[in-house]
Amino acid sequence: MAEKTGKRKRDVEKKYTAKQFALKLRRLADAIEKEEPFRIQVSGERLVIPPDAEISIEHERSGAEEEVEFQLKWKRDK
Repeated sequence: MAEKTGKRKRDVEKKYTAKQFALKLRRLADAIEKEEPFRIQVSGERLVIPPDAEISIEHERSGAEEEVEFQLKWKRDK
């Protein structure tokens, strides 16, 4: 379903090797420290994360599984 901005709702997960993930984290850390936008492509869609994005770390536990998520949230420009 399209939202008011014309973008469709999306929820994807992309798996990376440890080396690929480390490279992306380094680029992200550099952008955060420099207060610059972070550009990344996820499953074919290019994203630009603004320097004022909300940053959080989430921990979930369910039975024998544990999960840590590094999250960046921001509002899209209209």
